[in-house]
Amino acid sequence: MQGTGPATTLHFSPLLEPVWIIAAALACALLLGVSLWRFRRGVVWRSVVSVLFLLTLMGPSLLREQRKPVKDVAVVVVDRSPSQNMGKRATRTETALERLTSRLAQIDGLEVKIVEAPLAGDDTSQNETKLFGPLDMALSSVPAKRRAGVILLTDGQVHDIPENPETFEDYGPVQVLLSGEKDEKDRRLVLTHAPAYGVVGQDVILRYKIEDTSNTGQRTADVTLTRHDGGQETFSVPVGAEQTLKLPIGQPGQNVFALEAAGVPGEITLANNKAAVLVNGVRDRLKVLLVSGRPHAGGRTWRDLLTSDPGVDLVHFTILREPDKFDFTPTNEMALIAFPFHELFQVKLNEFDLIIFDRYHQNNILPDYYYENIARYVKNGGAFLEASGPSFSEEDSIYTTPLKAIIPGAPGGKIYEQEFTPTLTDLGKKHPVTAGLTWKDPARPGETYGWGPWLRQVDIVPKSGDVLMSGVDGKPLLLLDRMEKGRVAQIASDQIWLWSRGYKNGGPHAELLRRVVHWLMKEPELDERALDVQVSKNVITVRKQDYKQPSESIAMTPPDGEPQTFTLEPDGNGWLSHRMTVSMPGVYAFEDTDGTRKFAVIGTLNPPELSGVVTSAEGLMPLVNASRGGVTWLSETPDPAVEMIAGARRYAGAGWICLKRGGDYTVAGVEEYPLLPVWLSLLALLCGLATAWWREGQRR
Repeated sequence: MQGTGPATTLHFSPLLEPVWIIAAALACALLLGVSLWRFRRGVVWRSVVSVLFLLTLMGPSLLREQRKPVKDVAVVVVDRSPSQNMGKRATRTETALERLTSRLAQIDGLEVKIVEAPLAGDDTSQNETKLFGPLDMALSSVPAKRRAGVILLTDGQVHDIPENPETFEDYGPVQVLLSGEKDEKDRRLVLTHAPAYGVVGQDVILRYKIEDTSNTGQRTADVTLTRHDGGQETFSVPVGAEQTLKLPIGQPGQNVFALEAAGVPGEITLANNKAAVLVNGVRDRLKVLLVSGRPHAGGRTWRDLLTSDPGVDLVHFTILREPDKFDFTPTNEMALIAFPFHELFQVKLNEFDLIIFDRYHQNNILPDYYYENIARYVKNGGAFLEASGPSFSEEDSIYTTPLKAIIPGAPGGKIYEQEFTPTLTDLGKKHPVTAGLTWKDPARPGETYGWGPWLRQVDIVPKSGDVLMSGVDGKPLLLLDRMEKGRVAQIASDQIWLWSRGYKNGGPHAELLRRVVHWLMKEPELDERALDVQVSKNVITVRKQDYKQPSESIAMTPPDGEPQTFTLEPDGNGWLSHRMTVSMPGVYAFEDTDGTRKFAVIGTLNPPELSGVVTSAEGLMPLVNASRGGVTWLSETPDPAVEMIAGARRYAGAGWICLKRGGDYTVAGVEEYPLLPVWLSLLALLCGLATAWWREGQRR
């Protein structure tokens, strides 16, 4: 082994400080110069004496070291990223690792470190291939002289290659053993512009293109768009050209779209043929139509509440005078306008997000087909809120119109004119709209009060929906119901204004009405049937409120498209839940029995790990060339020969790779042998001086 055994070197142990030795040398040189200039005789012997004098001062000796060789270190980095599972890459990698380990074990004086990357616990391991972080950790305690080189078992798709070329040679020869095959085919879908936010009811523009390797022979590709509601659309696009696509934002919160390109024969993977787009829907303006019936003290409460929100566009009409009512006031002195029935309930009805009827009654003004339009509007996804006044239990009740089909509570025939305190039902205590609804007087912060009473309630009989609040004798006070694609709320009283006026401490009128309106607008955080999907690293928790059911079956579609089902079970906290640990990055879709869909994103949407999956050493070539290493395709050379040499212009060739032998060592012992012992030095000086004196004396 290189560096084994003793080694002898010339060593100096000066008797004086170097500055004095230099001064002595200058003095000797000066004296010799004077002698040469004036006498020219005896200069040779004077020179001999001067040299002996200087050597005596320098103390020359032979140093004999007992050297113990130190092993060089080679690091084998094994790529365990998801792209290594494509094709036969994993099999080739395991076979090559086994053979390589055997060959390296036979090399004398070599220590081998095997590093598997990415490291366990790396949160980005599903998104990127990071090999050099673990490699640098393995080499951190190895001196540069002992680094024999690095062998990378990879597909070449590495995302943390050092950017500084000056550090490339620090690794020693870098040998890349590629696990894939030459001329692999691949098609990938690339998003060039994906918006993160969009306005509900409007479209956002997505830009994308299809990229094929040069050997696919395809000019067009079929692309399928899957919307968050499960709808699909397929179209053909040219390969390599950027395309634009309009995506409709249909709901607040998550709007997930999936694009998938049809594969090509012989393609290495279909994982990068699809991409997910997550757009958060936000409401621009909430357009509300408020129609008031007979004037009453609570009418202003609705108007103040809706106009206080800058995000609400309110259209408010109050019918003060019926068309057939005789009035002696001259027409030119009236400030009333004709009610735009046709425009509101026919032409522009679908432009409104919410319609509120406050104490409205049947007054022979609206024909039945306008009521039918409202009912149709709700069933198609609209929202309707009815605040019942005394007229709801009378002959002119709007329940006698086609609105009967969407109103959840039928008239009970009674009107309770008495003081009562609204209370939450058992369902209301856990429903998101009313759960935790407390009242704190802004004038006295920190204090919580009971709710103040109301003075009138209309008797209604629930036909459908959920009763969240009750009043007199437990009669329904607040009902929420789903009507096909739309939602309806009914408040069986016109007295909520008492809370806004602080009557007997008042109550949370603003928060209650805000929650009701947001529930009608299908805000996810107030949806009692909504799936709640939470993600923590690679753990997905799916839960849902235990709304009238002990369990529920959930359909899951993972990124690979293979559908699965699981059951939500009670967790003891009022939720049905299920927790799972997943390993595949991408978008997971969940759908409950109501058809509600939610999504979870593991890792990064459209990660770099899948952006390029074709085996290639292109990104590693600057490092390979700078370190004088090489690239070997395992598909052609599954078992390359491995050698170790002290130095070479290139450390790789056809069918073989080399590591660099550093020859480093540690010193186990040292022996010193003086070349001029003191007695010998003095004797030599005396002899030299005597000889010089004698020769010069003879010449005289």
